Amino acid sequence: MIKGYAGRVLEIDLTRRTASFEPLDEEIARLYVGGKGYGTRLLYDRTPPGIDPLGPENLLIIATGPLNGSVAPQSNRFAVVCKSPLTGGIGNATCGGSFAFGMKKARIDVLVVSGRSPTPVRIEVDGDRDAVRFLDASDLWGKGTYETQRILGRKQSHAVIGPAGENQVLYAGIVSNERIAGRTGVGAVMGSKGLKAISVSGTHKLDMEDPEKFKAYTKQVRELFKAHPVLGESMKRFGTGAIVNTTNGRNILPTRNFQKGHFDDAVKLSGEWFEDHELEGVKSSCIHCPVTCGRDTEVEGVGRVKGPEYETLALMGSNLEIGDVKKVSEWNYHADDLGMDTISLGAVLGFAMELGERGMLDTKLHFGDPKGVTELIQDIGHRRGLGHDLAEGTKRMAAKYGGAEFAPHVKGLELSAYDPRGSYAQGVEYATTNRGGCHVQGASMYLESVGPLTINPQNRNLQAGLPIVQQNLACAINSMVLCIFTTYGIIPRQVHEMDPSSRSYRLLVFLFENSGPLFRWIQSVKGSPLLWFEKWLTLITGTKFSSGHLQEIGARIFNLERMYNLREGLTAADDTLPGRILNEPTFEGTTSGHPLGELLPAYYRKRGWDENGVPLPKTLARLRVRV
Repeated sequence: MIKGYAGRVLEIDLTRRTASFEPLDEEIARLYVGGKGYGTRLLYDRTPPGIDPLGPENLLIIATGPLNGSVAPQSNRFAVVCKSPLTGGIGNATCGGSFAFGMKKARIDVLVVSGRSPTPVRIEVDGDRDAVRFLDASDLWGKGTYETQRILGRKQSHAVIGPAGENQVLYAGIVSNERIAGRTGVGAVMGSKGLKAISVSGTHKLDMEDPEKFKAYTKQVRELFKAHPVLGESMKRFGTGAIVNTTNGRNILPTRNFQKGHFDDAVKLSGEWFEDHELEGVKSSCIHCPVTCGRDTEVEGVGRVKGPEYETLALMGSNLEIGDVKKVSEWNYHADDLGMDTISLGAVLGFAMELGERGMLDTKLHFGDPKGVTELIQDIGHRRGLGHDLAEGTKRMAAKYGGAEFAPHVKGLELSAYDPRGSYAQGVEYATTNRGGCHVQGASMYLESVGPLTINPQNRNLQAGLPIVQQNLACAINSMVLCIFTTYGIIPRQVHEMDPSSRSYRLLVFLFENSGPLFRWIQSVKGSPLLWFEKWLTLITGTKFSSGHLQEIGARIFNLERMYNLREGLTAADDTLPGRILNEPTFEGTTSGHPLGELLPAYYRKRGWDENGVPLPKTLARLRVRV
């Protein structure tokens, strides 16, 4: 068995109440690494086209990668893969917390859950004894994620759902500790199977190729992270909320259901404001992560809980025109306890407010007014009244009530908190990413509009090619499985400290904006590992990985996801953006929104796809994608 893997897949059939440990497929591991890649390969091979995402035929696949189980910073995540009930295409999400580490301690690389239990069930896995127990979960059904985990105790690592998953809210997630695999409705799939929780335990230690070099190098990386201006300073001090003032200043902060990119009270939602007014003295992190991007806050009647991240501050703050971090923190707590994706939730609430404003929906919700939001969040999680419709997401709401042109989604997945009218590459990424409108499947916005080396975000030079490199890298990162924040450390301190008005900075920006050949070279060269995640992967597995290797692996995964979506009926027509984003300008001197129509053909060509967005046979053959 390749080093870094436990070598086992746990197959669970809930209909028959059977469990078996099967060998990990080494060929799939070599081609797809683990995590999202391995899960996508299994989903494609083992489910027929056209299945009901909430039916027993769908698979719920929870997968780790070769870095999980080590002490590498940010290697705490697991990936979940299934057919998405929200989009009808590929569904996936990643989550921090302790569950990934627990899986590897239990000698499990991948969990595959099939079938459906007729009554609520939970699963306990003792990896040391190879014991799998199916336990009645009726006493836990209906309980929130916080209480569920408290009852289950700390002797095991848990992945659980809340009422939103039980009631199959289409953007329900799976929770580990206070982190959530939130996107694409993976929690709804878990709930559809009658599965409340999975608990794992064990004492297995990760077997790696060169543990001494790995240990020494990891110490260096920890020091690098501590000294980095983002990972060790701004994010450590302000959390992800540090991005609020940046996106607001650059006119890409979602405001009033994406009608605008600037919110006058944004500072009251920022990480800086949070530090001065709300932080309860505790910063949190996932296991083995030195960044501590989490923030604790006080919610009235509840106590101290995890505070909101950037996406929540934006989608449930500025997007609703609510400049009150206490209210956003309260809503964030309720969403986490119910087990709901706050990105989709915030977008759904903003869409409902605009529908109401236009007289298209009977609702008491209003922009700028927090009244009724808490109650409606509860109604969504329990599918009560109007909450039942909002639980379906913006695409289905638009089909029922109208407003498709301003429904903020791609492929059914609600947009995350970066308005692409001021970040063209991010817009291409939203439109083409296989799971829908999400930023962590590439994060092009960091390189063009919110990072230290900001190019003209409306420049045409990189906007078709940059998303490809970023999407490929994200696929590889999500298959190791690492936190996407690890990529933030790539830009060195020297760039962060440059004077934006200096000649050297302007020269660097010019070179970057015209670096198409460099990006093509990055995708092809297969030399020695340079970055920490390449070196970790090399030191753990004993196989050499470089940026070129990761680009190839990422492209393989991305194209397999594309073929899955095509198989399930998604086409190039779904590679689009909301009408509002395409047609309504938010910048002075512009007469329209995002120029996706100009950029998409070039993206297809660079991907090796035909004009209809279908991967060419030679592209699939080169990447060794079997369909």
